[in-house]
Amino acid sequence: MKVLLVDDHPLILSALKAVIQGLGDDVTVVGAGSAAAARATLKSDADFDLVLLDLQLGDANGFDLLAELRNAYPALPVVVVSASDRTSDVIRSIDMGAMGFVPKRASNDTLFEALRLVMSGGIYVPPMTMGIDGGGSAAPVAEPDTVPGYMKVIGSQAAKSDYQTTPTLAALGLTPRQTDVLALLLQGKPNKLIARDLNLSVETIKDHVAAVLRALGVNSRTQAVLAVSQMTQQAGGLTSTWRLGNR
Repeated sequence: MKVLLVDDHPLILSALKAVIQGLGDDVTVVGAGSAAAARATLKSDADFDLVLLDLQLGDANGFDLLAELRNAYPALPVVVVSASDRTSDVIRSIDMGAMGFVPKRASNDTLFEALRLVMSGGIYVPPMTMGIDGGGSAAPVAEPDTVPGYMKVIGSQAAKSDYQTTPTLAALGLTPRQTDVLALLLQGKPNKLIARDLNLSVETIKDHVAAVLRALGVNSRTQAVLAVSQMTQQAGGLTSTWRLGNR
C-alpha cells in the first residue's frame, strides 16, 4: 500500500509516517509538507492507494485541497487526519467526499482500524454528539446533485430522528433494492450514476433515496453517511462497520 501523508508540521509528519508504516512491511509512506508539495507529488506519481490530509496547512485551506483532490483523482480515497474533532468539520469533510475522518488524538489502534476500513471500501467517522458545536454551521458545498447546496448541521433534527439508538441496519427494513441504493449513496454517487449502475430511471432512484432517508430518520445524504457509521459503531465497533456493497 502506498500512502501520501499531507501535513505541514515536521514532527507530526514524522510521527504519523512511523505509525502508518506500522500497518505492515508492504506499506510505503510519502510525506508532503504543503499543499504545493502534495500537488507536485501526485503530478509526478499518481500511483497512490490513499491520501491522509491535515486540514490546517500553511499554504492552502485543507477543505479546498480536499475538493481539489476529489475532483482530480476521484478514485483515490482521502482520509482527513485533523487536530480538530468538531462535528461541523467531520460533516463537511464527509460531505466533500472524504472516506474518513480521524482526530489526531485518536489511538494508534483506532487509526489502524479506520485505515483498514477505508481500504476495504468503508467510511469511518468518529463517534460524535450530533448537535451544533462551537464551529457553527458547515460551509456551503457546490454539489447540487449529491448533497444539498447548503449543509445544515444536524442539531434538533438529529435529536428527533433517534437514529443513534437504532441497533442494526437490518432493523431499518430496507428492501434489497433500497439496500443497493444505500450502498451506492454511501459511495457519494449522484442519482444519475446510481440509476446507471442499477439500470433504473433517475426518478425511480429519487424515490428509493427518499425512502432510505426516511428509514434512517435523516434529511440529507451526508446525514445518512453519519447515521450508518454511528449505528454500526454502536452495534459492534470499527470492525463491523458497514462496508460499501455489503448486502
